[in-house]
Amino acid sequence: MKSTDKRAIIIGGSLSGLFTGILLRSIGWEVDIYERSSHTLASRGGGVVLQPDVLAAFHQAGVAYEAPLGVIANERLYLEQDGSIAQRMMMHQTLTSWNLLYGTMRRHLPTEHYHQGKTLKTFQQEREQVTATFTDDTQDTASLLIGADGPNSTVRSQLLPSYEPSYAGYVAYRGLVDEAELDSVAANLMRERFVFFQFPNSHILQYVIPGENESLIPGERRFNWVWYVNYDEATELASILTDKNGKRRDYSIPPGMMALDVEQQMRSYADQVLAPPFQQLVAATQEPFVQAILDLGVPQMAFDRVALVGDAAFVPRPHTAASVSKGAANAIALTEALTAQNHDVPKALDAWEANQLRLGMHLWKVGQELGERSQFKYGKERHEHSDHEAA
Repeated sequence: MKSTDKRAIIIGGSLSGLFTGILLRSIGWEVDIYERSSHTLASRGGGVVLQPDVLAAFHQAGVAYEAPLGVIANERLYLEQDGSIAQRMMMHQTLTSWNLLYGTMRRHLPTEHYHQGKTLKTFQQEREQVTATFTDDTQDTASLLIGADGPNSTVRSQLLPSYEPSYAGYVAYRGLVDEAELDSVAANLMRERFVFFQFPNSHILQYVIPGENESLIPGERRFNWVWYVNYDEATELASILTDKNGKRRDYSIPPGMMALDVEQQMRSYADQVLAPPFQQLVAATQEPFVQAILDLGVPQMAFDRVALVGDAAFVPRPHTAASVSKGAANAIALTEALTAQNHDVPKALDAWEANQLRLGMHLWKVGQELGERSQFKYGKERHEHSDHEAA
């Protein structure tokens, strides 16, 4: 047996890369994860609706965690313009955080197998192995390479150079507010609930997630909100995605980096159109952030000894609440295929690919349908007045 047998290189150290890494290790593979960022990723994410595939991945990989893996919400509320309740629905969901999932998996993975500040330059497949070359001119060789490097995937750009994310016509403003920092009336309305406010061509939602230190103790948690707002790609998007230092970002502006004028415009718009509890939530947010909503779907995920997983292959719009679980599902199916094919990588990837393409395409289309309905029912423009009722 060669040293590269049952050895994988994973490009991208976010959630999809971690799911793939811990699951490959659970079936006896040696894994090294390479993450381009030299900084900790744990502060980057907001809330995540916990889906069964995430728990299945943790169970299969033997990841230790304390249940529940998030905050339990038992109902959904839809608000009127004045903040009163328009509709109430019983719905049991677990709402967690990017930080908690990331931290749980990082603790499970030996530190020496997670390499930060490593940017892929290129890779080369040769017979029974694949070699990755990084921008610092170091190399690593394995029998399998996984592209888990997100929408801006370097792995995908080498395999499918014509496939890039496209802007969907709107952005998501996001924010996190410590539980103790919100007005008590608004806080009591929003705790343990999934709360929505809809109006023409937009909607905002919130739910409670674990605290920055992963605490689930009431009073130590955070309110997580997401607000979808339409912006024209040709005339408006560039300014939204230019940070406070004047740097044009690809798809998102992280917390603390939003340009002051963009942030002020967002806050002013919130006061103009949102229901009062959401106005208060936005006002209490110290460092909002923003991401462009993207569409991406590929026709192929398996390339002999290289595979694309997670958002490197398909970017479903966030209305599906499935981006994280899709990465877990890709990884679970990959380990099942490798086991079934006696760890023959090309055969396993060939067996794995069809269902993963189907899953990605389904979520991609569902997300588009949900987004088109919520954002473009009344044209492409933003609604500029508050004299409306909840949709």
